[in-house]
Amino acid sequence: MNKKREILLIVFWALLIPALTSALEGDIVKMQGVVMVVDIKQGTFVMNEKVFVWDQHTAIQTEKGIQTTLDKLKVKGWVYVEGVEDKVRNRIEVKKIYLLSKRIDRKEKHNYPFME
Repeated sequence: MNKKREILLIVFWALLIPALTSALEGDIVKMQGVVMVVDIKQGTFVMNEKVFVWDQHTAIQTEKGIQTTLDKLKVKGWVYVEGVEDKVRNRIEVKKIYLLSKRIDRKEKHNYPFME
């Protein structure tokens, strides 16, 4: 009986820990879209009707992987974003921003390693 109980506890914890980690970290978000609004002073932009925030740790690169600055982030410009959803504040905390020259179709994604 003890063995059965131990196995059940192990399975329970194995299933519970990833769920808790996911809840604490938030959902990982990866998406591309057109920037609708940029507020450099607030450290925010709007894309696909969602609010994105960045901080000093956010990496910003061109589609070729070259580091660049936030002043290149423009309204009506295409971007690809990796971040974490903050459901409490209803926003996405951006970890990486890639400035794109155009929308990247599914067929073209293999040319952009950060999209795989």
